[in-house]
Amino acid sequence: MNAVVSTGLPTALTQHQRRPIKGISPKTWIIALSVVAVAVVAAFMLIDLRGNIGYILPRRAIKVGSMILVAYAVGVSTVLFQTVTSNRILTPSIMGFDALYMLIQTGLTFAIGGQALTMGAPARFVTEVALMVGFSFLLYRWLFTGGGKSLHLMLLVGIVFGTMFRGISSLLQRLIDPSEFIILQDLFFASFNNVDGLLLLVSALAVAAVSTLAWRMRHQLDVLSLGRETAINLGVDHKRSVISVLIICSVLVAVSTALVGPITFFGLLIASLAYQLCSHFRHAYVLPIAVLLGIIALVGGQLVLEQVFAFDTALSIVIEFVGGIVFIALLLKGKVK
Repeated sequence: MNAVVSTGLPTALTQHQRRPIKGISPKTWIIALSVVAVAVVAAFMLIDLRGNIGYILPRRAIKVGSMILVAYAVGVSTVLFQTVTSNRILTPSIMGFDALYMLIQTGLTFAIGGQALTMGAPARFVTEVALMVGFSFLLYRWLFTGGGKSLHLMLLVGIVFGTMFRGISSLLQRLIDPSEFIILQDLFFASFNNVDGLLLLVSALAVAAVSTLAWRMRHQLDVLSLGRETAINLGVDHKRSVISVLIICSVLVAVSTALVGPITFFGLLIASLAYQLCSHFRHAYVLPIAVLLGIIALVGGQLVLEQVFAFDTALSIVIEFVGGIVFIALLLKGKVK
C-alpha cells in the first residue's frame, strides 16, 4: 500500500499521463517557462535603470519579490484547493477570504476613522492574517467531519459567509466619510507599489514553512486528485490530508491577500493554463508550471503596464478581467466536473 502512495497514481493512469501534449513534456515546459520568467524579471529590474541606482534597485527588488511571492502563494493554493475539492473552477477565494479582507479594511475605517488607513503596516498585516486564518480554522473545525458532503457543506457555508461579509462591508461603506471611502477603495485592488520589505520577508518565511509541508504531501496530493474513495482505498488518511491542505491554502491566501490585496481570478487563470500545458497531472509538475506562469503574468504584466501604458490602469484590474473571461469559458465548454 505504501508503494502505491509513494508513486502517487496507479500504473495505468500514470502511463496514460506520460503522453505529453503536442510532444512537449512537462519538464520541457518547466525549463522553457523558467527561462522566460528569469528573462522577464531581469528585464523588469534593468530596463530604464538610471539615476540613483542604489535607491531604485532595492525598491524594484522588493516589488519583484512581492510579485513572485504572490504568484507562488496564489498558484500553489489554487491548485491544491482544486485538488481536494475535485473542481477546476473553485479557488480559495470562494471561502470568503477576499470579502473578509474588505470587511476588515472597512471595519477599521468605520471604527477608528481615516487614521486606520495610515495604521502601521506590521500591525495591519498581523491583524489581517490572524483574522483570515482564524476564520478558516473555525470553519474547518466546525464543519469538516471527514465526509464528502461535509466538504461541500463547508464550501457552501464559505460562500454564505462571503456574501454576508460583502453585505456588511457595503453597509459600512455607505456610512463612512466619502473622502475616507475614496482612499479605502484603493485597498480593494491588489497593489505591488508600496510593499514593506520587512513584511515581505515575514511573508516569505510563512510561505516557506507551509510549502515544506505541501512538498512532503505531493504524492498524497496525486492520490487525492483521484477522488475520496480511491484515495482511501490506496491508504491515504483522507480527512487528515484534506484538512492539512486546507490549512496550507488558508495561510498562503491570507499572507498573499494581507500583503498586496485580493486577486480573485488570478489563481483560476494560471491554474487553468498550467493544466492545459501539463499532460502529467502530478503535482510535482503542475505546481511549478502554475507558479512560473504566475510570475510571468505578474512581472511581465507590470513591466508592460509601466513601460507601455505608463500606469494608466491597474494590473489587478486587467488580471481580473482576463481571469473572468477564463472562468466563463470553462463554464461554457463544460470542462468542469
